[in-house]
Amino acid sequence: MEKEKKKITLKEIGPARLVMLLMAGIFLVLLSIPNLPSSDKKSKEPSVSSNKLMGQTSGTANDETELYVTDLEDQLKTLLMKVEGIGTVEVMITLKGSKEVVVLKDRPYTKESVNEVDGEGGSRNSNKTEQSDTTVMVEGSDGVKRPYALKEIEPEVEGILVIAQGGEKAVIQSEIIEAVQVLFGVPPHKVKVMKMKS
Repeated sequence: MEKEKKKITLKEIGPARLVMLLMAGIFLVLLSIPNLPSSDKKSKEPSVSSNKLMGQTSGTANDETELYVTDLEDQLKTLLMKVEGIGTVEVMITLKGSKEVVVLKDRPYTKESVNEVDGEGGSRNSNKTEQSDTTVMVEGSDGVKRPYALKEIEPEVEGILVIAQGGEKAVIQSEIIEAVQVLFGVPPHKVKVMKMKS
């Protein structure tokens, strides 16, 4: 006896089973792709956008500090290279911290004083004071609310290293240290002048 080979048609499978098989196939394909965005990355995104609402991200603050240091180094380098006898110069400046932003605070203050007198002639004074502290927010041109900054305090210079071609001469060293003291208010022991390798 020969076994008959039976061909399965779409009508026999049915549309419901066909959709289920198709969905299972798509699900298996998605599981096999290694670089799909995970839920961890999605959970981190709101914190980045909330940082932007607060004013700036930490990366931006670091970038601003680096730009500030680079600008100071370039200005000092340009000035020192114009002095006779110093020659080519390389400068490195270190800071004590980063820029500090002083924001405007709204501090409503209420004071309540109550004087009670009882029937026996005794009296009692009660004082109550309340003070709250909220940051004043302003809306920028981009529609994002940020704290209103009263002032920005640039970071203090910690130390300065100057490497100069004429750095071995005591007179040049003295002139460089005095110039740095005048420009940055750094004490002499925080300034190091060295001779550049030829």
